Amino acid sequence: MSQESLDEWSETDSDWSPERCLSLTVRGPWGHFRRVEGNVVKQTYRVMPRTTVAGLIAAVLGIERDGYYDLFAPGRSAIAIEPVRGLRTLNMPVNALSTAADNLKSLNSRGKLSVKLPDPMDLRQQHNYEVLVDPAYRIDVALADSETYRELRQTLEAGRSHYVPSLGLSEHLANISFHGEFTIEEGPDDTVVSVDSTLPNAVDDVVLDSDTRCGIEESPAFMTTDAGGRTTTAFTTYAYNPDAEPLRVRNMQPSRVDGRTVVFV
Repeated sequence: MSQESLDEWSETDSDWSPERCLSLTVRGPWGHFRRVEGNVVKQTYRVMPRTTVAGLIAAVLGIERDGYYDLFAPGRSAIAIEPVRGLRTLNMPVNALSTAADNLKSLNSRGKLSVKLPDPMDLRQQHNYEVLVDPAYRIDVALADSETYRELRQTLEAGRSHYVPSLGLSEHLANISFHGEFTIEEGPDDTVVSVDSTLPNAVDDVVLDSDTRCGIEESPAFMTTDAGGRTTTAFTTYAYNPDAEPLRVRNMQPSRVDGRTVVFV
């Protein structure tokens, strides 16, 4: 699968170039963004994947599952993601009941209303989850759809959300703080710049030094609907500082938002 960048969008997919964005911070006591290559231990991405950010914003707006992929398609949206707390994880064993159809039991099956739940007498299955502890991310988002953008701004200003926001799994509830709407400015244009947000698709250009930690991970960036529901169409490789500090990078064209230096994808 291919990777996308903001420059590629402007050349091949759309002439849209965002001038303003909405900025918010999402945080919670726990988070889990399951890695697609997970095995027995359900590992988590450290950086909130772009597709998860899109799902979170869609939840705020009340857009149904599989109904928002075009809204966040390349050339139709721009998102910058910045960890604002140090990224740390722990392993958490979880006892769970299967929700497969064969394991569900009907309650009030003869009534007008019937609910199917896992049989509480079944044996639990234990899963080992890697979870993020006290995760928090500053998110800057711009949308080409002006009507939806305006609706999102009004919803965030009112402190409302259609669905309960979460950090990955639905049980990891999240709190959203809205910072406002900001102009997206160009620059700085130095050869080497210090960037506050994660760095998409710039692994070879990160300037490393012995005092700065740097992590790399690839996560889903864009999705589309298919016969099975949805599928990932492109990934983005992020470079990030696990200590939530800036990274220095060369040959990058970042943007300035609210006094911070960020890179959109």
